[in-house]
Amino acid sequence: MRSDSRLSRMLHALIHMELHEGAATSESLAQLLNTNPVVVRRTMAGLRDQGYVRSEKGHGGGWVLARDLGDITLLDIYRALDDPTLFAIRLAVDHPECLVEKAVNSTLSDALHEAEALLLSRFGEVTLADVARDFAQRSKAGE
Repeated sequence: MRSDSRLSRMLHALIHMELHEGAATSESLAQLLNTNPVVVRRTMAGLRDQGYVRSEKGHGGGWVLARDLGDITLLDIYRALDDPTLFAIRLAVDHPECLVEKAVNSTLSDALHEAEALLLSRFGEVTLADVARDFAQRSKAGE
Protein backbone atom coordinates (compact mmCIF):
# COMPACT_ATOMS: atom_id res chain seq x y z
CA MET A 1 0.00 0.00 0.00
CA ARG A 2 1.33 3.39 -0.95
CA SER A 3 1.74 5.88 1.88
CA ASP A 4 -0.33 9.05 1.80
CA SER A 5 1.64 12.19 2.58
CA ARG A 6 -1.04 14.73 1.62
CA LEU A 7 -1.67 15.86 5.19
CA SER A 8 2.00 16.45 5.92
CA ARG A 9 2.54 18.15 2.58
CA MET A 10 -0.45 20.47 2.92
CA LEU A 11 0.52 21.44 6.46
CA HIS A 12 3.99 22.21 5.09
CA ALA A 13 2.50 24.34 2.31
CA LEU A 14 0.14 26.21 4.62
CA ILE A 15 2.92 27.16 7.03
CA HIS A 16 5.01 28.40 4.10
CA MET A 17 2.02 30.39 2.86
CA GLU A 18 1.83 32.11 6.25
CA LEU A 19 5.52 33.02 5.98
CA HIS A 20 5.27 34.07 2.33
CA GLU A 21 4.69 37.71 1.56
CA GLY A 22 1.67 37.92 -0.71
CA ALA A 23 -0.07 35.13 -2.56
CA ALA A 24 1.71 31.87 -3.31
CA THR A 25 1.23 30.53 -6.81
CA SER A 26 0.36 26.91 -7.53
CA GLU A 27 3.68 26.71 -9.36
CA SER A 28 5.72 27.91 -6.38
CA LEU A 29 3.86 25.58 -4.02
CA ALA A 30 4.31 22.69 -6.45
CA GLN A 31 8.04 23.34 -6.53
CA LEU A 32 8.11 23.43 -2.72
CA LEU A 33 6.23 20.12 -2.54
CA ASN A 34 8.02 18.52 -5.49
CA THR A 35 4.75 17.90 -7.32
CA ASN A 36 2.70 19.19 -10.22
CA PRO A 37 0.83 22.54 -10.05
CA VAL A 38 -2.35 20.74 -11.11
CA VAL A 39 -2.13 18.60 -7.95
CA VAL A 40 -1.68 21.74 -5.87
CA ARG A 41 -4.66 23.47 -7.51
CA ARG A 42 -6.88 20.43 -7.01
CA THR A 43 -5.89 20.08 -3.36
CA MET A 44 -6.12 23.79 -2.64
CA ALA A 45 -9.58 23.86 -4.21
CA GLY A 46 -10.70 21.41 -1.53
CA LEU A 47 -9.17 23.59 1.18
CA ARG A 48 -10.82 26.64 -0.40
CA ASP A 49 -14.20 24.92 -0.32
CA GLN A 50 -13.75 24.46 3.44
CA GLY A 51 -12.76 28.12 3.93
CA TYR A 52 -9.10 27.63 4.86
CA VAL A 53 -7.55 29.27 1.79
CA ARG A 54 -8.74 31.55 -0.98
CA SER A 55 -7.43 32.28 -4.45
CA GLU A 56 -6.57 35.74 -5.64
CA LYS A 57 -6.71 36.41 -9.35
CA GLY A 58 -4.62 38.66 -11.54
CA HIS A 59 -1.02 39.80 -11.46
CA GLY A 60 0.52 38.71 -8.15
CA GLY A 61 -2.37 36.35 -7.57
CA GLY A 62 -2.29 32.89 -6.12
CA TRP A 63 -3.29 31.18 -2.88
CA VAL A 64 -3.55 32.91 0.50
CA LEU A 65 -4.75 31.77 3.89
CA ALA A 66 -8.36 32.70 4.56
CA ARG A 67 -8.16 32.08 8.32
CA ASP A 68 -5.68 32.64 11.09
CA LEU A 69 -3.37 29.67 11.76
CA GLY A 70 -4.67 29.55 15.32
CA ASP A 71 -8.17 28.87 13.98
CA ILE A 72 -7.14 25.83 11.92
CA THR A 73 -6.37 22.44 13.46
CA LEU A 74 -4.60 19.45 12.00
CA LEU A 75 -7.99 17.73 12.17
CA ASP A 76 -9.54 20.47 10.02
CA ILE A 77 -7.00 19.91 7.27
CA TYR A 78 -7.23 16.13 7.62
CA ARG A 79 -10.99 16.35 7.13
CA ALA A 80 -10.64 18.80 4.22
CA LEU A 81 -8.42 16.22 2.52
CA ASP A 82 -11.32 13.73 2.75
CA ASP A 83 -10.03 11.77 5.75
CA PRO A 84 -6.96 10.02 4.28
CA THR A 85 -6.31 6.50 5.53
CA LEU A 86 -4.37 6.74 8.77
CA PHE A 87 -2.90 3.25 8.99
CA ALA A 88 -1.54 0.81 6.45
CA ILE A 89 -2.68 -2.17 8.50
CA ARG A 90 -5.69 -3.91 6.95
CA LEU A 91 -7.82 -6.78 8.10
CA ALA A 92 -7.61 -10.10 6.26
CA VAL A 93 -10.75 -11.21 4.47
CA ASP A 94 -9.37 -14.34 2.84
CA HIS A 95 -11.59 -16.73 4.82
CA PRO A 96 -14.55 -14.82 6.25
CA GLU A 97 -16.06 -18.04 7.62
CA CYS A 98 -12.90 -18.88 9.62
CA LEU A 99 -13.39 -18.30 13.35
CA VAL A 100 -9.66 -17.61 13.85
CA GLU A 101 -9.74 -14.89 11.19
CA LYS A 102 -12.86 -13.44 12.83
CA ALA A 103 -11.15 -13.36 16.23
CA VAL A 104 -7.99 -11.79 14.81
CA ASN A 105 -9.98 -9.19 12.85
CA SER A 106 -12.10 -8.31 15.85
CA THR A 107 -9.05 -7.77 18.05
CA LEU A 108 -7.19 -5.76 15.43
CA SER A 109 -10.27 -3.75 14.54
CA ASP A 110 -10.81 -2.72 18.16
CA ALA A 111 -7.17 -1.67 18.56
CA LEU A 112 -7.14 0.25 15.28
CA HIS A 113 -10.34 2.10 16.16
CA GLU A 114 -8.91 3.09 19.55
CA ALA A 115 -5.66 4.28 17.94
CA GLU A 116 -7.53 6.23 15.28
CA ALA A 117 -9.75 7.93 17.87
CA LEU A 118 -6.71 8.91 19.93
CA LEU A 119 -4.84 10.25 16.90
CA LEU A 120 -7.82 12.24 15.59
CA SER A 121 -8.39 13.66 19.07
CA ARG A 122 -4.78 14.84 19.14
CA PHE A 123 -5.14 16.31 15.63
CA GLY A 124 -8.05 18.35 16.97
CA GLU A 125 -5.89 19.79 19.76
CA VAL A 126 -3.02 21.01 17.56
CA THR A 127 -3.40 24.20 15.53
CA LEU A 128 -1.31 25.30 12.61
CA ALA A 129 -0.15 28.15 14.88
CA ASP A 130 1.36 25.48 17.15
CA VAL A 131 3.25 24.05 14.18
CA ALA A 132 4.39 27.53 13.13
CA ARG A 133 5.67 28.18 16.68
CA ASP A 134 7.62 24.94 16.56
CA PHE A 135 9.17 26.03 13.26
CA ALA A 136 10.03 29.45 14.70
CA GLN A 137 11.74 27.86 17.71
CA ARG A 138 13.71 25.49 15.49
CA SER A 139 14.68 28.34 13.20
CA LYS A 140 15.82 30.46 16.13
CA ALA A 141 17.86 27.57 17.52
CA GLY A 142 19.47 27.06 14.11
CA GLU A 143 18.34 23.46 13.69
